[in-house]
Amino acid sequence: MALRIERDGERGVALVVLDRPTRLNAIDLETAGELASLWGELRYDESVRAVVITGSGTRAFCTGIDRGVEVPQPPSPYSIDDPLLRIGPKANDLWKPVVAAVEGMACGGAFYLLGEAEFVVASREATFFDPHTTYGMVSAYEAIAMAQRMPYGEVARMALMGTAERVSAERAYAVGLVSEVTEPGGAVAAALRAAAVIAGYPTEAVQGTVRAVWSAKEAARTQAMAQAPALISLGNLPPDRQAELFGARGGGGEPRVR
Repeated sequence: MALRIERDGERGVALVVLDRPTRLNAIDLETAGELASLWGELRYDESVRAVVITGSGTRAFCTGIDRGVEVPQPPSPYSIDDPLLRIGPKANDLWKPVVAAVEGMACGGAFYLLGEAEFVVASREATFFDPHTTYGMVSAYEAIAMAQRMPYGEVARMALMGTAERVSAERAYAVGLVSEVTEPGGAVAAALRAAAVIAGYPTEAVQGTVRAVWSAKEAARTQAMAQAPALISLGNLPPDRQAELFGARGGGGEPRVR
């Protein structure tokens, strides 16, 4: 199992942990399937009224899709299979509130999860970045997810600067991506406290509010995501060139943190 789940029946809160610390909690196909199944399971679990999602350890919340994964693609140039599209709670019709707790790095495909959380709590040492352009890939779904949570210029800068720059927790808080900054190691505890408060309120009112807030941005998000497959098909370098860039830049200097 690539996920660890802890249920607190008394408080009505579940803690979901991406449990691949040796891979910086990167998501492989197994993990993607487990996440989709878990969200579906939680739809029917009346003992869980709020969820916290985090990564194992303090080095990373999640670093996106595992670079070692091969994703089979259909032969049609008009179709792209992205296993991360189904890893979020909203993609699986779960309308219970989800709080993300970020320690360490959150990058690339991690934004699929952050984009479908109600809000984000982060350690002071957390950083956020999007490596796609560095390696010859279009940041489409990731940038669209962040465009729902951050000002346009901040999203554009993060997506275009690639691995050269990381957004600090303090900057993420200032621009609205993060709602609370904690001391190192404190993000999960803070997220669990918030989730317990929310879980203590009447379920119908809470889930109705989650859907109302989501609906305020859903139409624009849906239209934007419909453009993503074509942009990726047109803009991505072939996988072998991506791998070359990844290998060539893997030993670069420390990125600037702002």
